[in-house]
Amino acid sequence: MSQLNRPLVEALQDFKAQQPLSFHVPGHKHGILSTLPRDMRSALAYDVTELTGLDDLHEAEGVIQEAEKLLSTLYRSTRSFFLVNGSTVGNLAMLYATCSYGDTVIVQRNAHKSVFNAIELIGAKPVLVTPPWDDRTLTPGVLTYEQVNEALKEFPHAKAVVLTYPTYYGVAGNELKGIIESCHAQQVPVLVDEAHGAHFIAGGAFPPSAIELGADIVVQSAHKTLPAMTMGSFLHVRSDFIDEKNIAHYLRMLQSSSPSYLVLASLDDARAYIASFTKEDHLEFMALRQTFIDEVKRQTSYEVVETDDPLKLLVRSGGYSGFQLQRAFETVGMYVELADPYQVLIILPLTLQETKFPLQRWLKKMHAAVPLLGKELQVTLPTALPAWPTGISTLDKSPSSIKKIGHEWIHIEEASGRVAASSLIPYPPGIPLLLTGEKITASHMNALLELVEMGARVQGADRLSEGKIAVMKIDSEEKR
Repeated sequence: MSQLNRPLVEALQDFKAQQPLSFHVPGHKHGILSTLPRDMRSALAYDVTELTGLDDLHEAEGVIQEAEKLLSTLYRSTRSFFLVNGSTVGNLAMLYATCSYGDTVIVQRNAHKSVFNAIELIGAKPVLVTPPWDDRTLTPGVLTYEQVNEALKEFPHAKAVVLTYPTYYGVAGNELKGIIESCHAQQVPVLVDEAHGAHFIAGGAFPPSAIELGADIVVQSAHKTLPAMTMGSFLHVRSDFIDEKNIAHYLRMLQSSSPSYLVLASLDDARAYIASFTKEDHLEFMALRQTFIDEVKRQTSYEVVETDDPLKLLVRSGGYSGFQLQRAFETVGMYVELADPYQVLIILPLTLQETKFPLQRWLKKMHAAVPLLGKELQVTLPTALPAWPTGISTLDKSPSSIKKIGHEWIHIEEASGRVAASSLIPYPPGIPLLLTGEKITASHMNALLELVEMGARVQGADRLSEGKIAVMKIDSEEKR
């Protein structure tokens, strides 16, 4: 079957063409009962359930199976899965299929919260490895070959190494293949959260995908960089260490038993889209991207920083934080992916030749934001973020022991040296500043206060407005 075919999309179109009567769920009855606005309601004709001819995600043997086989062929995996609960469920499934209670897992410190949530749910023990600071993007980067080998030497019984590739900001580095080969030589599987790399299969100027480099399991958010609906993701398996049947088992348990056919169809469509991406499309995209960068530099005072991933651009304005720049952009109707103390992150669309950049409209809005930004007070940008322990570290207490002992709320100035009872997560990007069970340092608290003062949103900071955070109560045994 051609990669340009979309078996699930075509099956849904054929189903709708029958003008079927609905005596089944969902209750909106093909949108007839919905009071959503008309343009939203029109999509509900395809929001169906596991009906004859439309297959079943959890026991696929028809059009969904065909669509997933096309996905597997394209990404050269042993087996690939559609995910309707985002990369979060993929990260959960790959860790459940690999680790058990009490197992040691080596984890890149700037992993997404879903990775740490999975480890906590399983009851595994994370070994945290902080990557080097990337001076170009002003963000934590990716782990080095030496760092991973050092962690494996110190924790030789680790059940898995969990990496983030690329980072949210598009940092990929060039050591992943060597890391994977070294881990495999020690019989340790490599699990990769490649949420922001579903488009890497396009090749050219894009970094190689982790599945191409030999990773055992790779999870990708198709909705982040491909034209899939939100929550639509892929999971790929190609491993001598992990049985794909275990992945399927946990996905049946962890994913919704009523998967969205709209999300599934968008995954089928996104796979066909990237499969159709030609060398000519790539050249056209790169040329338009360069024109955009050149014009921003020519027409405005913004600094544009390129990353390893051509889809990602960082925009800075000297003397102003990324949060201030974000506010100025939003005032003129331009919305970026995220802001941090130093910059905003722009994710470009992966366009085909026939879908051009709205270049002049973008430039006009960026230009219009300049005088708005000038009305803001200039700030001194922090130099000590994200304030994680360097090198290799572990949690001071397990989340389960904190639940047993309990927690209390204390003022921030009293928190240094105590153990965090809940994670504090700037969102986006969803990378924890402080993990449940981690010992709190003065650097953690300084970084937290700086982020909040600049306008960052922090998940888990329920009483931060009162100047308080949750810490584990002091164990009565430790008091003695």
